[in-house]
Order: sequence, then C-alpha cells, then structure tokens
Amino acid sequence: MSAGPPPPRGLNCPTCGAAVPLRGLEHTQTVVCVQCLSVLDSTDPNLRVLQQFHGRERILPLIPLGTRGKLHGDPYDVIGFQERTILVDDLPYCWHEYVLFNPFKGFRYLTQYNGHWNDVKPVKAAPGFTSAGGKKAVQMLGQTYVHFQSAVAETTYVMGEFPWQARVGDQAAVQDFIAPPLMLSAEITPPPPAPAGAASETVWSLGEYIPGARVWEAFRPPGAPPPAVGTFANQPSPYQGRVRSMWVACLVLLLVLLNLGLLLSNWMSQEEVFSQQYSFSPLAPGETSFVTSVFELKGRPSNVEIEIHTDLSNNWAYFQFALINEATGQAWDFGREVSYFFGRSDGGWSEGRSGDRSIIPTVPAGRYYLRVEPEMDKGKPSMNYRLRVRRDVPAYSFFLIAALLLAVPPVFLSLRSIGFERARWQESDYAPSGSDDSDDEEDD
Repeated sequence: MSAGPPPPRGLNCPTCGAAVPLRGLEHTQTVVCVQCLSVLDSTDPNLRVLQQFHGRERILPLIPLGTRGKLHGDPYDVIGFQERTILVDDLPYCWHEYVLFNPFKGFRYLTQYNGHWNDVKPVKAAPGFTSAGGKKAVQMLGQTYVHFQSAVAETTYVMGEFPWQARVGDQAAVQDFIAPPLMLSAEITPPPPAPAGAASETVWSLGEYIPGARVWEAFRPPGAPPPAVGTFANQPSPYQGRVRSMWVACLVLLLVLLNLGLLLSNWMSQEEVFSQQYSFSPLAPGETSFVTSVFELKGRPSNVEIEIHTDLSNNWAYFQFALINEATGQAWDFGREVSYFFGRSDGGWSEGRSGDRSIIPTVPAGRYYLRVEPEMDKGKPSMNYRLRVRRDVPAYSFFLIAALLLAVPPVFLSLRSIGFERARWQESDYAPSGSDDSDDEEDD
C-alpha cells in the first residue's frame, strides 16, 4: 500500500507564538503566520522573521488554508495564498493565487480574478518565440499562444507557505500568451530594468481556465463560487465550435432548399397562355383602357404570372390590370409601375428597370382576359410594350424568404461570437484606442 501524505511539521511563530504548520515540508522556503502575517524563513530552525505585516486590512481567502481537495484525481492541500496587483492608469487591479501541494506531485496553483479561475502548473521547458496575426506569440508542444498583455505585478498580500522567498512588495514582469482555454505566462524577476549586477530569472507556467463550480466541487469551501464578471483572457468562448457547426447545417439546408426549388421548377408547367405586343402614346385621344383577347387556363388551380416588357428610356409608366374570368366575372385587380432612368454623370448611373412582373396565386382553370389601363406623363414619348401571361410558374420569393430565415441563426451566433472576442481583446495590450478598459487585469 502507498503511504499517505506525511503530517505537517509544526513550529511556533517567533513574533506572536502561534502554531505554524509546515505542510510543504522541505519544499517550503517561506511561511507566513496566519495570525500576525509575519513572513518567516522556514529554512531557519528558529524561523527567522523576514518581514512583518503592517497593513490594516486582512484578506480572507475563498478557499481556507489547510483545505484538502482533489484535482486531476490527486489530493492537494491549499498551503499558501497571495494577492498580486498591477496598476493601469493609476488604478489597481488585483487577483488572488492559491498554492497547492501534493508531496508526490509537487506544486500547482489556482488563480482567481473576478470569479474567473485558472488551474496553473509550472513549465520546465521554455517555449519558442514566433508571431501570429501581427502579434508576438510563442509555441510550445505544437500549440501557438498569442501575446495578450504585459505588466509588472506586485505582491500585496501573503499568507501561508511558499516554495520561494515570498514577501509583500515583490515585483515581477508578467507576460501572458493565450490559446483559450490555455494561458502560457512568463514571470521575470526582478522586472526590467533590473538593478546593476542582478541576474534575472524567467519562470514559465501553463494555466487552464476552469469554472468556479469545478473548484468548489474539488475543494468544497464554504459558500458559493463568486460569479464570473466580464470576459477573461483565456476564457473559452461559449460559441466555440457552435458557429462552424451552425454554418455547416445552414449550408446543408440551403442546398436542400436549392434542390427543392430546382425540382419544383422542373415539375411546374410554366405554360405561356398569352403574349401580345402593344404601343401607347400619352397624347392619344380617347379611352386608354382596353381588354385583351381571351386565353384559357387549363388543368388544376395554379398561379398566374403577368410580365411587362417595355422600351422605356428615362421615363415611367403605370399599368392598372384586372384578370377577369369570362364566365363568372370574378376579377383580380392590381397595379404595377415600371420606370427606368439613367445618366452619364459621375461615371454613369441607372435606376429602375424597363420591365416588371406580378404573380396572382391560386387561379382556377377557365377562360380569362386582361383589362389593361396604361398611364404616362403627358408630353412624353410613346411606349412600346409586350404583355405575357404564363400559368403554373415557380415563385422563388418563398425560397428566398426561407433562405434568409435559415441564415438568421448562424449570422446571429457569429455576431455574438465576434462580440465575445472583441470583449476579450478590449482587456489586452491590443485594445482599440480610446477604450476605457484596462489592458492587463490578468493573472498568472
């Protein structure tokens, strides 16, 4: 049987006398007394005081120190807690980091900012630098991480144990590179410009975004996880994958709709039942209305299309129609305007069309004629035009409306996805100019 985690080694704080457990064993370099918050050197048998707490406010961790939970199937103790702060336009932005320890797995970390959590582990190998989309980037294990922000982070509160010399006031230059839900971060200490003769050290860590509910499930701290506010740097988009699948489904349905339209077009007779050429002069005396010769609509009830083709040029005409059943006198009245204008100024332009068409749905079989009454401005040139009547023609407007309705969901989802990514990058070093959002706020 494998041995369980060894019990914590207990010492006493030389400042206040409170018990100071050491859960990180020989890995702990500094320990902060939870009572007086004195920073102690755990490598010194006498727990030498490195720093004393002079702040007025104490921060209560959401996950109490000493809490044991299970991440990735392994037990971890929460042994340390720190608050880190960056300044943007003289405004402080803070996040919290929790130190987790397993004597067989080592250290990993949880970070929390505005209800957004990351599960972080150290990375021993350094990534290679590259560029992506006009931004600097790094590559590691075949994954490209795009630069999100750079900032100088200061430690503003410490509590518990740390595997490094942790003190309030410590500073590090932080660079975050993202490939949601992952974030690769570099911490450079001391931050540039470093003091003369000081050797800088770069430590890389890899974080993965996790929801607060998962943290609560793993460690079961009191209360409920704080709600996530805003959009975080490596927060996975809720629309990831959905936009592509939605567009694929839309294209498939559009192809089905197109094939249905083609089948319908081939199935419908599109029979021409009447065609005649006419002329009209607005100066001609007498009644302008007339009726056409009779034509027959055969077969089942179907739609009827009336087409107008004119030779209008920089002119307009209005037609009042009535499709009349010879036997019953039932009439379908409608009007159509045809206009066509053009010019050569500004490179040439045109407006309108010299023809038009109208469809009357569901007309019963029978003998019919058209009553036609054209109208034009007085003094305009005469017009030649042709009337054409067809029955059982495809009405493509239905398919156009259906296609537009099919496109609504993917277009809406795409706009939401674009808005989410815009909100993400407004919090970065690449925020649009004039944005009031901070370019850093991130953790890790």
